[in-house]
Amino acid sequence: MEIKKEVLDTILKSDINFKRLYSAHSKLKVKIKELNKTKFPTTTEAAQKKQHQKQKLILKDKMEVILSKS
Repeated sequence: MEIKKEVLDTILKSDINFKRLYSAHSKLKVKIKELNKTKFPTTTEAAQKKQHQKQKLILKDKMEVILSKS
């Protein structure tokens, strides 16, 4: 889902829950990016990456629900 910067800025300022979700989503995005740099991930790293991806998707779904209501 692509949203305009103005809409994002407005909702980040007005909705604390959305801001919390967005922050957590951004942190997971960075963690996944770092794990993607590993050429030969360990089993643990691969499991962490998969878990982070699932959590990130859940957060994205929750943010989309909030955006659809506004």
